[in-house]
Amino acid sequence: MVDGLSFRLASGEALLLTGPNGSGKTTLLRALAGFLAPASGAIRLADAPPERERAELAHFVGHLDGLKSHLTVAENLRFWAAYLDEDGDGADGEGLEAALDRFDLAPLADIPAGYLSAGQKRRLALARLGVAARPIWLLDEPTVSLDAASVALLVKAIAEHVAGGGLAAIATHVPMALERAREIRLGVVLGAAAPEPAR
Repeated sequence: MVDGLSFRLASGEALLLTGPNGSGKTTLLRALAGFLAPASGAIRLADAPPERERAELAHFVGHLDGLKSHLTVAENLRFWAAYLDEDGDGADGEGLEAALDRFDLAPLADIPAGYLSAGQKRRLALARLGVAARPIWLLDEPTVSLDAASVALLVKAIAEHVAGGGLAAIATHVPMALERAREIRLGVVLGAAAPEPAR
């Protein structure tokens, strides 16, 4: 449970959610994505198209990679491109190639996902951020299983997204070198999450 939390996140900003396990980071991200309804208070998205649900404007990458092990790396991205694209057209060839390149997956494009290492699977899960344009990125412990070079690729992708006017909220236990990122640290008090002020 997250209690007494209020913050505003604008386009072009990144927010790091930190704190111990059980402090409410995942719950907060799920609420921001529209998967959970707050028991009290409200989550408002200014200037959003009224016909679009909050979940349709956000990429949510959680603890599970969401991969089909029998499909190749490229086929997995094609699946996500078709699934996430509101027009149903999916990403074109250039968009898929760019997503593969962004997370250094091009050499693995024809390999079934089931044969990938844990870090490669994580990079593939994150690569779907590039196959459908959505302004909000909600990332729950995105650095799990990633080595230092892969974390750098992720940080670069987030920085480019934010520089292009997107916004990102990231739950993390790992320091991330994002310029102008704000931080909210959630702390456990009597079994409930008590936020510390944003910095």
